[in-house]
Amino acid sequence: MKPADVSVPADQHVTPPWDTQYPAQPLAQCVAATVRRYLDELGDSEPTNLHQLLLEQVEKPLLAVVMEKARGNRCRAAEVLGINRNTLRKKLQQYGL
Repeated sequence: MKPADVSVPADQHVTPPWDTQYPAQPLAQCVAATVRRYLDELGDSEPTNLHQLLLEQVEKPLLAVVMEKARGNRCRAAEVLGINRNTLRKKLQQYGL
């Protein structure tokens, strides 16, 4: 199977409000490379529930980093994440953050 094209057009890059430089590698390419490496390391084993696993593995560090960059300000973090403040609060509790 041919690898999916996960390139991001230059006009679709989003600069986080706390950083004025674009990342060296677009997020989609980082995720794709990590998923490929994970699947390669599984070898002949068939993954199950990969979608849920990926969401869980990405969401906690995402929330932690955004909260750190927002200096603990939940309103700002929710804005950056594009989610409701109450949703953020629930997710932070869910992950013990």
